[in-house]
Amino acid sequence: MNTKAEQPRGTSAADIGKLVLAVLVLAAGIFAYSWFDNTVPGSVRLAGVLVALVAALAIGAFTGPGRKARNFIAESQFEMRKVVWPTRDETLKTTLVIIAVVIVLSLLLGLIDLILKSVVLDWLLKLGS
Repeated sequence: MNTKAEQPRGTSAADIGKLVLAVLVLAAGIFAYSWFDNTVPGSVRLAGVLVALVAALAIGAFTGPGRKARNFIAESQFEMRKVVWPTRDETLKTTLVIIAVVIVLSLLLGLIDLILKSVVLDWLLKLGS
C-alpha cells in the first residue's frame, strides 16, 4: 500500500478542458469512420479510429485523473510482482480435491433427495388415503 498522503483536490479547469478535447478527438474519429463509409476503405477508417483513440488516451493521460490512473496501474503492476503463483503440481492436486468433494457432495445430496422423495411420496401421502 502506498504510504504517501494525498491531498484531496478538485479537477482544474485545464484538466476539464483536456478531457473535453480528448472526448472531442474520439468523437471526431468515430464520426469520420461513419462519414467516409463509401469512399474510404474499411481498414483506413479503422486505422483512423484507432489513431483517434490513442490520441484521446494520450491527451487524457496528462490530466489529473489520468495521472491518478497511471499511478494506479503502476502500483498494481508492482503488487502483481509480489504474488506467489502455485506450481502446476499444486494446481492439479487442488483441482482433483475440489472435483472429489463436488462428486461426494452431489452423491450425498442425491441420496438425501431420494430418501425424502420416498418418505413423502410413499409414506406420508399413503397415510392420508
